[in-house]
Amino acid sequence: MLEFVNLWVLYLLPLPILVYFLLPAAKRAKKAALIAPFFDEVYAATGGHDDEEKASHWVWWLSLIAWIALVISAANPMWVGEPVALPTKGRNIMMAVDLSGSMDKEDFNYKGQWIDRLTATKLVAGAFIEKRKGDRIGLILFGDQAYVQSPLTFDRKTVKRLLDESFIQLAGTNTAIGNAIGLAVKKFSEIKSKQKILILLTDGANTAGEIDPIKAAELAKSDGLKIYTIGIGAATQSTQFGLMRMGSDLDEKTLKKIADITGGKYFRANNLQQLNRIYQLLDQLEPISQEAQYFRPKQSMYYWPLLAGIFFLVLAGLISLKSRR
Repeated sequence: MLEFVNLWVLYLLPLPILVYFLLPAAKRAKKAALIAPFFDEVYAATGGHDDEEKASHWVWWLSLIAWIALVISAANPMWVGEPVALPTKGRNIMMAVDLSGSMDKEDFNYKGQWIDRLTATKLVAGAFIEKRKGDRIGLILFGDQAYVQSPLTFDRKTVKRLLDESFIQLAGTNTAIGNAIGLAVKKFSEIKSKQKILILLTDGANTAGEIDPIKAAELAKSDGLKIYTIGIGAATQSTQFGLMRMGSDLDEKTLKKIADITGGKYFRANNLQQLNRIYQLLDQLEPISQEAQYFRPKQSMYYWPLLAGIFFLVLAGLISLKSRR
């Protein structure tokens, strides 16, 4: 079926007719001319008046058709297809990723090179997102504050792209774990779901925000939100001088307590292999049945009447120019 996004624009269709009847005709400017006897009789005998009148009629009708086509184009016609059923089994997963300043520490080895913690997270979490066919997934980024970068959606490509485009200190230099959990609780409360999962990844302790992480976890439990926490960051790093101990503010005690309160689990990722294994375990979470949902694919069709309107305008202009010559 055909729908118009800007239906009100169609009310402009009779505007040329109203202008034609309501506004006075424009006065033609008088130009200097050479008066020739019997010119009108000669011009009429050659059919000049008839040709000019026919051209004027053609120009008028073509202009009217062009106006109709352009108004329809401005109304943005949209072709709506048949309803398509979305998967009825899946999970509702929100991912919260720490972007604090400490995520720039390069203590993860990838193909012989040291990469920072956020890059490691993008590599593994990106692959996890791509596998979420049938699941709704969202993204929260947090630092000094927490922000919803993507609400729960079936559009995995967009969520992965938004994660890839994030960068360290985008949300501030500190770590607001409590705010991230509180924001996830708020977003999950807006939907009807039997299964609510938050995967929270951080490399530090709660150093910012207005909400205490434990209180936020208790709030999450009352709302049926299960939290899986991941502590990221290597304790030591190999260098040319041997093992170097990496400074870490990771508050494992709090992360474990958050997971225990909500019925989730705490994981520790010291290297890329462990991080990948954690996401493989999360990948095995049991999907649940959901209410059947449908969507109608839509395709914008505005360009067809736009091209038609331009064509008829050009044609009317050519006819008018030819008649004047």
